Amino acid sequence: MGRVLNIKILLWVIIILSLALVIEKKYKSDNYVDRENMKDNESNYKDLSPEEEYVMLQKGTERPFTGKYVDHFEKGFYACKRCGAKLYESTSKFKSSCGWPSFDDEIEGAVKRLPDPDGRRTEIVCANCGAHLGHVFTGEGYTPKNTRHCVNSISMEFVPAAAAKASGKNDKPETAIFASGCFWGVEYHFSKLDGVIETTAGFTGGTVENPTYKQVCTGKTGHAEAVKIVFDPAKTGYEDLIKLYFETHDFTQVNRQGPDVGTQYRSEIFYTNDKQKQIAEKYIKILEDKGYKVATKLTLTKEFYPAEDYHQDYYEKKGSTPYCHIYKKIF
Repeated sequence: MGRVLNIKILLWVIIILSLALVIEKKYKSDNYVDRENMKDNESNYKDLSPEEEYVMLQKGTERPFTGKYVDHFEKGFYACKRCGAKLYESTSKFKSSCGWPSFDDEIEGAVKRLPDPDGRRTEIVCANCGAHLGHVFTGEGYTPKNTRHCVNSISMEFVPAAAAKASGKNDKPETAIFASGCFWGVEYHFSKLDGVIETTAGFTGGTVENPTYKQVCTGKTGHAEAVKIVFDPAKTGYEDLIKLYFETHDFTQVNRQGPDVGTQYRSEIFYTNDKQKQIAEKYIKILEDKGYKVATKLTLTKEFYPAEDYHQDYYEKKGSTPYCHIYKKIF
């Protein structure tokens, strides 16, 4: 009898250990961001000190009130110390007296949330490289957003607004082209965005050279009504333009926008370089994760043809506002 009992106990021990190994393996695959392989691409990241590795790679925590950004409120943004990806704008930082830098919002798509191994908290890591940042808490009532990102100073580096503005990549105007229905409404919203230097209503994406508005309206030219935007990247970035683009039209509609129907009213982003394409893809993914069925197409920029003069700054000349392009905050 005792021998049978011992065999049963042994079998239960084997079963329990097997289940534990399966659970541990699944936990690592589902909830970790390649922590065991985080150094595989180390050549692409910055060298870390032992203290930085302890926090960012081993999920350690710096002592409270010792980080250099606890009481830091200069204008600019905070980036991942490991890979340089932008994480938080200074405008989202607030004083919580918790001992670590606190933010009530992250830059969209910059931070990933994971269940913490302690089973109680939610860990936050850099969405780009997986480096440990800290934890996120909700329901504390510090700000109207009711969220607190508790971040280790050692996981971040601060970039002052003046330095960002003076960087080499921000020294010349850039161009963006968007199609999202009647170009009157599109131009109206973008012309009011700070940092936009010039807007032009026109046509692109088709096969007919120098088309007229009447020709495009037939739907036989392949062109879309679009707006070319020249902007100062020191004042507004392409991400700001992308956000406004999606927030001022129904990107789930195919070949139409409100009462305007036809291929010329399609939703399409005409990117000028790979960086713009990557940013557009990033925000389409964000929208899809939010549950939207995005119909917007991505196309490398083609020849852009300005429309007739009476189409330029249409609503400014008319003294009215768009009826089919209404701003709706999404991000």
